[in-house]
Amino acid sequence: MDKIILKQMQFYGYHGLFPEENKLGQRFQVDLELFSDLQKAGQTDDMNDSIHYGQAYERVQRIVEGKAKKLIESVAEDIAMDLLQAFAGLQACRVRLIKPDAPIPGQLESVAVEIYREK
Repeated sequence: MDKIILKQMQFYGYHGLFPEENKLGQRFQVDLELFSDLQKAGQTDDMNDSIHYGQAYERVQRIVEGKAKKLIESVAEDIAMDLLQAFAGLQACRVRLIKPDAPIPGQLESVAVEIYREK
């Protein structure tokens, strides 16, 4: 399956279980894999035959920087469902939502969830 990949999109949001996270906010990173048949787009050179990744970025930004959620699982689910509904040619998507500054005592690079959803 062909795919369009958007990596390391950076946003600032207010998701988390703790009041400090909802008040102060923190960084979030999103990686997307958008699964679609890209052969026709490659042949026609027409955006109507592909997935507009600029629009996908804007949709993800609106969700991550929008209404606060308790769980990053919920944010990832919102992203996947929104993209699948928005783009007719999108057959499936993989969303990885990374929380680099999770409030966990100890040393770690990040916490992340990754989901795969299809039509």
